[in-house]
Amino acid sequence: MIRRNTAMSGRRILLVEDEYFIADDMVRLFQERGAEVVGPFSRIEDALAAVSAADRLDAAVLDVNLHGTIVFPLADELTARGIRFVFTTGYDHHVIPARFDHVVRCGKPIDPEAVIAALFDA
Repeated sequence: MIRRNTAMSGRRILLVEDEYFIADDMVRLFQERGAEVVGPFSRIEDALAAVSAADRLDAAVLDVNLHGTIVFPLADELTARGIRFVFTTGYDHHVIPARFDHVVRCGKPIDPEAVIAALFDA
């Protein structure tokens, strides 16, 4: 039996993650919970294009480092659009600029349940 988190049901979640197995696990779990996943994207340019093209995004999960490219310009765009997001990263909090102090940072290895809680249980 699939357990649906009503907070996720019908939500459109942007997923930006460059590690295949992490992305795959998160896509599967989010879809099981009733969410529509936009992505996953492993390049910031593709994610920015998806944000521009999307008529609606409810939340986003952003890996801080995508193959050596830092994701902060995408985080700025999501902030400007009022889209809630979390960072996933192996870096400590000092790497993340102060302007994102309000954003939850989920450490790696990723616990998808913690990501869901950070996005929707606030």
